[in-house]
Amino acid sequence: MTPIERYEGRQEDRDDMVTLTQTATEKVHEFIAEHGVETDVGLRVAVLPGGCSGFQYGLNIEDAPEEEDEVMELGGIRVFVDPFSAQYLEGVEIDYVTSFMGAGFTFRNPNANGGCGCGSSFTV
Repeated sequence: MTPIERYEGRQEDRDDMVTLTQTATEKVHEFIAEHGVETDVGLRVAVLPGGCSGFQYGLNIEDAPEEEDEVMELGGIRVFVDPFSAQYLEGVEIDYVTSFMGAGFTFRNPNANGGCGCGSSFTV
């Protein structure tokens, strides 16, 4: 089964794994448009070993999902999540915030037991 066939068949199954706020959705759409990327691309949401607390989040625009990815459609954006990351992303909300300290994506993870002071890594 190709990633696209998997995407077509499973998108309703996992649309609640990760949510994007309206602000985050708009920012991802802006980023895709600014960089002239094709409309079939998707946003990879990943959990990577590292950071002060054990795990850190990663976001990247990619051309297509990998073979084992979960693929969701959120606000007109295809979201790709690998099996390792999926176990840590259940219920995560991704937002985009702007403050005096800067702007960027934030993650609200109900499964995280702790995190570092800067908010860039977490532990479960």
